[in-house]
Amino acid sequence: MHLSGRGLVAALCLGQVGNLIPHVVVPAVMPAHLVPAWGLSNAEAGLMASAYAFGYMLAVPVLTTLTDRLDARLILLVGSLASALATLVFGVFATDLVSASLIWALAGIGFAGAYMPGLKALTDRLDTRDASRSITLYTATFSVGVGLSFLISQLVAADHGWRAAFLVTGLAPLVMVVVALALRPVKPPPADGRLIDIRPVLRNRLALGYILGYGAHCFELYGMRTWIVAFWTFVVARTAGAAPFDPITVSVVVTVLAMPASILGNECAMRFGRHRTIAAIMIASALVALAIGISAGGSPWLLLLLVMAYATTVPGDSGSLTSGMTRAADPRYRGATMALHSTVGFGLSSVGAWGVGIALDLGGGAMSASGWLVGFALMATAGLLGPLALWWSRRDEAAGS
Repeated sequence: MHLSGRGLVAALCLGQVGNLIPHVVVPAVMPAHLVPAWGLSNAEAGLMASAYAFGYMLAVPVLTTLTDRLDARLILLVGSLASALATLVFGVFATDLVSASLIWALAGIGFAGAYMPGLKALTDRLDTRDASRSITLYTATFSVGVGLSFLISQLVAADHGWRAAFLVTGLAPLVMVVVALALRPVKPPPADGRLIDIRPVLRNRLALGYILGYGAHCFELYGMRTWIVAFWTFVVARTAGAAPFDPITVSVVVTVLAMPASILGNECAMRFGRHRTIAAIMIASALVALAIGISAGGSPWLLLLLVMAYATTVPGDSGSLTSGMTRAADPRYRGATMALHSTVGFGLSSVGAWGVGIALDLGGGAMSASGWLVGFALMATAGLLGPLALWWSRRDEAAGS
């Protein structure tokens, strides 16, 4: 018996949560464990964390474009297995910046075979009338998986050491392996041209607007997710423990808030216009980021409110951007369009994670308010490039509405 309808969507969302549980183990355990153990600077720590997105960026053009030629569930199966194996290997063999970065890049390559191919496996089996909300639900579960990743990895590392955190979270992608085996086979339509040919995508101005906007979104999102534990560690230390919550709680709440924010953002986009809604959310997010940076040395309660607001604005455009890209894609090149979408997004994710680390060093370090001002200002600046990309493509947006 094969999965279908709501069961299909629920199963793929559950499997994707499993694939995401290893997703932020490095950023989660980095401030308290890896940085002091290996004597890393903030730039080196950011580089190590960004290796995951870098590996993803290298592999996703091939693996996602392959879904135009092979059943996406096969790639999803192999990618999920590779993600699990690489996370387990990190827990056993990582000993320094170089080995950790290389292994974490391999984990990112595995995830490249799991996330967008999982979305393709879903859309290939959906009625087009159900696509927008189902795609948004799938992308919104990203935040649930990342929230669990922050929670599980920090709790396990605190009690049993950081290596145990990788060994425990590395088992979770096996859930998607089971789901992939239960999907009905779908033969993709015959594909034209070379395996990796993004020329048809580059001619699609409407899709490119969403893709470039997604890149700006990912820079800001991964800058925040990579460094949120370190930022709240700074807040707790600066206030001598008077901060209302610990870094574990804040990192989990910040991430879980992304799911309703993404769903609500997509609903607003469907009602008020996708381009207008995404641009408004991105501008609001940049303003909140600047407010956090300016207030970094201030009241922990004010910072908590601002961080919660940021946790809502940063992911609020995610589902709308991905749904817009999928809707704008030529069906013959949907896999290639998804591939470019992910390549740009995760390429800029790796730059965001590393760039914020560099900004912290330039601004005075992760234990200084000036360092965080520079870091959040960088995230705000990157986020404002998203509305510019959408403005550039708005003529096609109007034509496609």
